[in-house]
Amino acid sequence: MKISARNRFKGKVIDVTKGATTAHVRIDLGSGLIVTSSITNEAVDELGLAVGAEAYAVIKASDVMVAID
Repeated sequence: MKISARNRFKGKVIDVTKGATTAHVRIDLGSGLIVTSSITNEAVDELGLAVGAEAYAVIKASDVMVAID
């Protein structure tokens, strides 16, 4: 895979919840970090996403917010 985005994190799919048109996919990146993505059901099917599959979380955004506690 070649992609221009620099923020890509390899992990394992831990949950896929399909709705009417959109699915929520949770990817465990390790060290307690979990990313949730909303993608179309069609994309889930095309990518063959299922629990246990390896996948990348690719983050491409023009704005990144930073907060402190």
